[in-house]
Amino acid sequence: MPTELGLQVAECFVSLQGESTYAGLPCAFIRLSGCNLRCRYCDARYAYEETGQRQSLADLLAYVERTPRAIVELTGGEPLLQANVIPLLQALVDRGRTVLLETNGSLDLSPIPNGVRTIMDVKCPGSGMASANRLENLAILKPLDEIKFVLSSRADYQWAVAFLNQHQLLKAGPPPNPILFSAVTGELAPTELAAWILEDGLPIRLQLQLHKILWPGIGRGV
Repeated sequence: MPTELGLQVAECFVSLQGESTYAGLPCAFIRLSGCNLRCRYCDARYAYEETGQRQSLADLLAYVERTPRAIVELTGGEPLLQANVIPLLQALVDRGRTVLLETNGSLDLSPIPNGVRTIMDVKCPGSGMASANRLENLAILKPLDEIKFVLSSRADYQWAVAFLNQHQLLKAGPPPNPILFSAVTGELAPTELAAWILEDGLPIRLQLQLHKILWPGIGRGV
């Protein structure tokens, strides 16, 4: 790996994974700077409002090696905006780590190395970014990958269910990929979202942002 490779990083921290099917597990986070979208409810605006710091891949790998039993997540912003995220992901996989990549779903997923668990957002209308969804990515997802919808209203919920049906992601039996529904804090009560999922009998996982429950009011480093 060339030593000059580096990435623009907003923050690195170790916490419990707050989302996805890995929620609750210790996780080493690398949050990259920059994002090509501007979701209305974004809770990590600092990832694109601030320039962050340049860090070498060697330094980032050394950081991750300090927590050898933790899973590792690359997030943002939008991590796929930086080409050097691919060799970092590959290096982490080669080291036998469980690696998650959270992406907004607007960019091509095909360069992501095998062995990485991709968590792909599908942007609902309430985000203001639904036109950015790259539908070609649905055919690229691997069985370990997850699909996430962040919902701000009943209209978003209905849109998301229609999207899943349209793209045959709610087939009989378990969905081909885990499907996560999450409520925008302060706009949609999780209890309402839970009731809709139960009423419709959908094989969807209700996702609560565990870090916001454990550390309310703390916006970074959790």
